[in-house]
Amino acid sequence: MSHYEPNLKTYERERIVLETIRKHPDLHHNALMKLIVPEYMAKTTFEKTRNLLIDKEIIVVITKANRKFYAPSNNYETKSQHYVERNTTNCFHDIKSQINRLDTDYSHKDIDEKINLANLLLRNLLQTDNGFTILDAVKNPKKTLYKDEHLEIQQLIHKIFEIIRNDSHSQIIFPAIVSYLGFMLPQNLLNK
Repeated sequence: MSHYEPNLKTYERERIVLETIRKHPDLHHNALMKLIVPEYMAKTTFEKTRNLLIDKEIIVVITKANRKFYAPSNNYETKSQHYVERNTTNCFHDIKSQINRLDTDYSHKDIDEKINLANLLLRNLLQTDNGFTILDAVKNPKKTLYKDEHLEIQQLIHKIFEIIRNDSHSQIIFPAIVSYLGFMLPQNLLNK
């Protein structure tokens, strides 16, 4: 499995914790943990999974007396949309600033650093574009609401390729980039 593919165990663990919370809304933290640990996961894994669910606003913490209880968030769909929008927008602005520095920084790196940096930026741009595509689909599937952002991502990808083309090591870097992109591009599954 590529390290860019989602970790299915993480989703399975999140599902187990969420289902247990839904089935037993009256259980406090320790009682909930006793149902899950060690049958499904270790204690630290449970705590990390619980923290991920809280960070993603899938569950909320309710404190009663000295005890913590967990409940599914109200309006999770709206909150998740805000979460995707916030992360996508933040990533977009971070990548833009990294690419703006690329003109001066890129030529001073060694070949492996150039390849890794270009791959990282291209992957992040494509993931960010996917984020905007998901937001377009969720908000209004008949309109492209993030048209400007999609166009700017296209221009940033072009800028990365221009920097690579103008680099003294482009004959080595370019094939490595194209090979890497092959893993992220659609594959014809019918020919396999």
